[in-house]
Amino acid sequence: MKKLLVTLAAVLVSVSSFAQGTLIFNNRTQTGDAPVTRPGGAGAGAGITAQLYLVSGGTLTPLTPTTTFRTTSAAAAFFVTEINPFTITGILPGQPATVRMRAWETAAGSYEASIAPGSQFLRGESNDVTISQLGGTPAGGAPIPTPSLNGLQGFALAVPEPSTMALGVLGAAALLFRRRK
Repeated sequence: MKKLLVTLAAVLVSVSSFAQGTLIFNNRTQTGDAPVTRPGGAGAGAGITAQLYLVSGGTLTPLTPTTTFRTTSAAAAFFVTEINPFTITGILPGQPATVRMRAWETAAGSYEASIAPGSQFLRGESNDVTISQLGGTPAGGAPIPTPSLNGLQGFALAVPEPSTMALGVLGAAALLFRRRK
C-alpha cells in the first residue's frame, strides 16, 4: 500500500510538472480588434511575422511558434491563428502571465535582428497584456477556460529612425561643407 501511494504521488508530481497554461493568440479579441498596420495605414499583410513574448522581471522571452498576417487587403491587419490554444511554457494553468506581441519584417529573421543597429526593417510592438488566469487543467483541478488577449492594443510598424550618432556626423559634415564656401 505504501509503495502504491508513493508511486501515485510521483505520477501526480510528474503530470503536474508538464501542465502548461494556455491562451488564445489572436489580435481579434472579445473586447475589440488590435490591428497591426504599416506606415500609411495599410494592414501589415505579407512579409510580416508576429510573435508573443513572455514579460517577466523586466525581461522578454520569445515564445514559439511565430505566425504570419493575412494577405487579403480587408484582413491584412490581422494574423493567421493556426496555433490556438497557444501554450505558455513554464506557467501553470490558473496562474497569471504578462505578454507582449511583437511584429517585424520576416526578411529580418527575428525581432531582435530587426532592431539591430543599422537595420532598416519595419518593426513594432504592442502594449503589455496581463492575463489574470491562464487556461488549461491544473493538477487535480477543474479545467479553466482559455482566455484571449483582451486589452491588446493595435500598433503601427515603423521604420527605424537614424541614430543620434549618424545625425551628428551629418550635421558636422554640413557645417564643414558650409564653412568651406
